[in-house]
Amino acid sequence: MEGGGRKVAVIREVAAWAAMVVVEGCIIGLTIMANSAMAKGISPFVFVVYVNALGSLILLPFSFQIFHKNRSEEGSAVLRWAFVERVFVLGLIGVCIAQNLAFVGLSYSSPIVACGMANQIPAFTFILGILLGTTRFEWSRSSSQARLIGSLVSLMGAICITFYKGPAVRTTHHSLSLSLSRPPLLIFSSPNQTNWVLGCTLLAASSFTLVIWNFVQVGTVKLCPQVMKIVSFYTLFGTIQSAAVGVFLERDPTAWKLGLNFQLLVIVLTAIFSSLIRSNVQLWCSKVKGPHFVAIFKPVGIPYASTFGCLLFSDTFHYGSMLGAFICGIGYYTVLWGQIKDEETSKLGHGSKSCSSSNDDLKKVPLLQEAFDQV
Repeated sequence: MEGGGRKVAVIREVAAWAAMVVVEGCIIGLTIMANSAMAKGISPFVFVVYVNALGSLILLPFSFQIFHKNRSEEGSAVLRWAFVERVFVLGLIGVCIAQNLAFVGLSYSSPIVACGMANQIPAFTFILGILLGTTRFEWSRSSSQARLIGSLVSLMGAICITFYKGPAVRTTHHSLSLSLSRPPLLIFSSPNQTNWVLGCTLLAASSFTLVIWNFVQVGTVKLCPQVMKIVSFYTLFGTIQSAAVGVFLERDPTAWKLGLNFQLLVIVLTAIFSSLIRSNVQLWCSKVKGPHFVAIFKPVGIPYASTFGCLLFSDTFHYGSMLGAFICGIGYYTVLWGQIKDEETSKLGHGSKSCSSSNDDLKKVPLLQEAFDQV
């Protein structure tokens, strides 16, 4: 029995590692597909509305099934005005604002920039936590020093991405003539990079918005511990809010029409993956390997994006973007190490104080949240 138990434990551990590697690859793949869909003409605002609308339809039956099973304990929490207020705010911040900023920024930049800016979330959280007084900082502790240094390194990487594109992976007259005379490779279109700095700024703003979102969602989980129920309700509210914003900003009726094409495929795949697959896989991996396991894999998207970018967009993909993204990844891991050490010290010393609760964002990916942080 002991040997069988060890085998099961090993299989679960290997499965958790493999699942997170596959999930990060899917996030980058869908980010590239979304970028291509917007390059082919779909509006980012329309994309956000349709993805979340479909996601709401997928999640609502699941949520109400749980509601009926647990209505004696948690039904009152759902009906409480405090819960409604929180999911309304979560939808506004995490879906309507963050996702629109992210996808508009993605349309102006590239997936590697989205990866780099998504890795700013721990740094932004640490800085905002210090400003709000929710994060303890002590110069004498190596963990606090690591978080500060990591935050500075992450910001340096973001600046590098924004202002230093560097040479393209491949720039030849031959490739330029071919790019003008033949269609894009496979089903992908080259990224629209007409305003690179604006795209980087919007993606950074999206990451900062997600930091605020994570502060709000910590209290919401305490009010209603069922994560998928919270996700379903804030996705619904976010869809309605995004639709109101989208109708105002995208007034061309033809922009809202969809056909049986690549854009529709990307919307369906993104909605299914973001609403069900990614969330459930990450929750399972967290239960198997601990709360920081999912966070470890966030920078894995950088080599994925670099590889895909070099293969598919070599004429418009720049070495400076890769360099900046890798710097962001180094800063991310430095901040994460400092946070883990801080939590260990807190448990050994004074118990669980406020330091760890303010950084729950490292346990969640967006969409697109990533940046696709919510892809």
